[in-house]
Amino acid sequence: MKKLLLWTIVCLVSLQIPAFAQDCAGLTLKEGSGFEMNNYDAKGRPAGKMIYKIAKVTKDGAYTVFKIDMEFFNTKEKSELKNTYEMKCDGNVMLLDASSLVNQEQMKSFQNMEMEFTYENIEYPTKYQVGDKLKDASVKGKGKTGAAPVAFNMLIRNRNISAQEKLTVPAGTFDAYKLNADMTMEMVMGFPIKMEMQSISYRTPGVIWDLKTETYRKGKLMGYSELTKIY
Repeated sequence: MKKLLLWTIVCLVSLQIPAFAQDCAGLTLKEGSGFEMNNYDAKGRPAGKMIYKIAKVTKDGAYTVFKIDMEFFNTKEKSELKNTYEMKCDGNVMLLDASSLVNQEQMKSFQNMEMEFTYENIEYPTKYQVGDKLKDASVKGKGKTGAAPVAFNMLIRNRNISAQEKLTVPAGTFDAYKLNADMTMEMVMGFPIKMEMQSISYRTPGVIWDLKTETYRKGKLMGYSELTKIY
């Protein structure tokens, strides 16, 4: 359970037709394009990689909606986890559908618990400024197993832009903004299993995903991810 909670805070079949593409706030959203991120443990040792591909791009009123398929591979190149994220862009903000933060494996574990979920989506502005405070996000679920209540909570709080700096990752050098956040993940089933973490992510306008993400617990680095390729 802890492994699934930790690696939760992440293939288009090519057809012989033109790929659909849209531009939004400097982002070119094209079906079949994507990016890759490598994971490392606290000592910098490889811990697998994540491959993301834009599977579908559509319009919904003022929003450009795009679905991103993610697949996680371990260090032996074996696929271990798949997930799909839905995002929206209206030119001023990008929204990550918080329901996609609960991956397929986690949802399977809730099948017999009559879980009902509520969500607060994750917002990313298309323009960043040091000192900005961003909205909280959450996934909250309530259910029961037999007569016993069950709860699942994923809370992302205290999101703020703390700095601007040049950042070099394998995918290139970027003018990046440092985004800090506190994360709490909790499963209550008779007794609570709770994990509190802090994340630091680096983002830049014009790139969909994080350039780099670091995860800490009690001030100690647990692992990090870096953007290695954009295509």
